[in-house]
Amino acid sequence: MMHRIESPQSRCVVGVARGDITPPVGIYHRMWGAATHDRSTGVHRPLTATALYLENPHAADDFHLAVALDHCLLSREEMDGVRQRAAAGAELPCERFVFFFSHTHGAGLMGYERRDLPGGDLIPPYLERLGDNVAALARTARATKQPAAVVYGHGRCSLAANRDYRDESRQQYVCGYNPDGVADDTVLVARATGRDSRPLATIVNYACHATTLAWENTRISPDYVGAMREVVEAATGAPCLFLQGASGDLGPREGFVGDVAVADRNGRQLGHAALAALEALPPADMAFEYAGPVISGATLGTWKYVPAGDDRRRACETWQTREFVVPLPYRKDLPKAEEVQRERAKWEQEETAAKAAGDPARARDARAMVERMTRSLKRVGHLPPGDCYPFPVRLWKLGDAVWLALTGEHYNVLQRELRRRFPGTPIIVGTVANSSEVSYLLDQASFGKGLYQENVSVLARGSLETLIDAIAEQLGDQ
Repeated sequence: MMHRIESPQSRCVVGVARGDITPPVGIYHRMWGAATHDRSTGVHRPLTATALYLENPHAADDFHLAVALDHCLLSREEMDGVRQRAAAGAELPCERFVFFFSHTHGAGLMGYERRDLPGGDLIPPYLERLGDNVAALARTARATKQPAAVVYGHGRCSLAANRDYRDESRQQYVCGYNPDGVADDTVLVARATGRDSRPLATIVNYACHATTLAWENTRISPDYVGAMREVVEAATGAPCLFLQGASGDLGPREGFVGDVAVADRNGRQLGHAALAALEALPPADMAFEYAGPVISGATLGTWKYVPAGDDRRRACETWQTREFVVPLPYRKDLPKAEEVQRERAKWEQEETAAKAAGDPARARDARAMVERMTRSLKRVGHLPPGDCYPFPVRLWKLGDAVWLALTGEHYNVLQRELRRRFPGTPIIVGTVANSSEVSYLLDQASFGKGLYQENVSVLARGSLETLIDAIAEQLGDQ
C-alpha cells in the first residue's frame, strides 16, 4: 500500500468582495489616553472591509458572512447599528453576519459618546455609511459565489511578542515588550480556489495587537495589517482576509511609536511569513502519495500529487454550525457606574488645574485618566444583568477545519491550548468578533499582578480556562 498524505481542506461555496471604508480626515481619532490630538490629520493607508461569503455546498440557505474590518472595535450600540443596517441593506438575516476587527489602534475610536468632541460629529454619519458599504459588499460577495476548495497550512512569524513586562525599578507591570514572555508565533493561512484553480481569497490568522502606532500618530491607519495585505495580495492577486488571533498579551516587538514606516515594516514581516506558508500549500483536491523508487546514482524515493477520491472530497464538504453560550462569572469588585463618574470628574478637575498651572505633562496624564474613566464607564454600563456574562461562541466546522468567532481579547494560551488538544485540526481563532464587551480574558496565573488587562477586564479569574474547556468539549463532540 502506497503512503499517502492528505492535507487539511474544506469544500464549500465561496464569494469575496473588498471595499474602502476610510473615514474622512478630521474625524475624531484619539485612541490613546496619552494622545494630545483629537482629530485625524491624514491617511497613512486606506482602511478596508472584506466580506467573505461561505455557503454549505448542499444547502444554499445555510451560509455565513465573515466581514473583516480595519477598526479597533465597536461597542454594542454602534455594532448593533452597523450590523442591522448591513443586514437590511443586503436583505439577509442579521445573525448571519460576523464582524472580525483587525484591532488597529490607528483607525480612531468610533463611539457615539464622542460625538460632541472635536471631529465627533462625523462619527454617526460615518457609521451609517459603514453599514451601507458592508451591505453592498455582502451583496457582491454572494452574487459572485462559486464552488471552491479551501486549503489550510501554517507558518511562523516572530513579529508578536509578550507584552506583560515587569519594570523592576518601579516595582510594577507595564504593557510593553517582555523578552522573557511566551508568544505564539503561529501564522495559520488558508487559500480558497475556484473553478479555474485561481485563488479567490487568502486568509491570514495571526495573534498580535495592532499597536505599532500609538499616541504620537495622528493619521488614520490599518497599522501593520495594511502592509501585510499588500505583500500577500501582490503575489496572489486575490483579497487577503486578516483575522486577529488571541492576542490579549501579545503585541509587536517594536510598537507604541508614531512612525508609520515601523508599521509598514512590521506588516511586511508578517506578510512574507504568511506568503511563505501560502506558497507551501498543496494543490486543492489533491493528496501527496509515494510513487515508488527510481534507480539513479542513488535509489530515489519519489512522490507525486494524485487526485483525492470521492470519499475524501465528501469528507471535505462537512458543514456544521454550533452557536452556544458559556456563562462566565463577573468579577466581584466591578465598580459601579456612579463610582466611575465621580472618579472621572476628579480627573477632569485635575486636568483643568494642571493647564491653569502651565504643567503640560501633568495635564496630559490627567487627560489620559479621564479617557480611562470614560472607557470604564461605557464598559460597566452596558453589561447584561446577573452574576455571569453569557459569553457567545460561534463554531463552524468546515471540512477538516474549525473556525471560531469569539468576542473579547484573549490571552494567547487559548489558541495554543486548543491547537495542542486537537493537533490534526486547523483551528482559525478569530477574536474581537462583533464586539468586545468583556474586554480581556487572562489566564489564572496572570491575575493579581496589577496588569492593565486585569484592571479593565470584567470577568472573574478562571474564566479563560472555563471557556477553553467548553470549546474543547464541543470540538471533541464533532
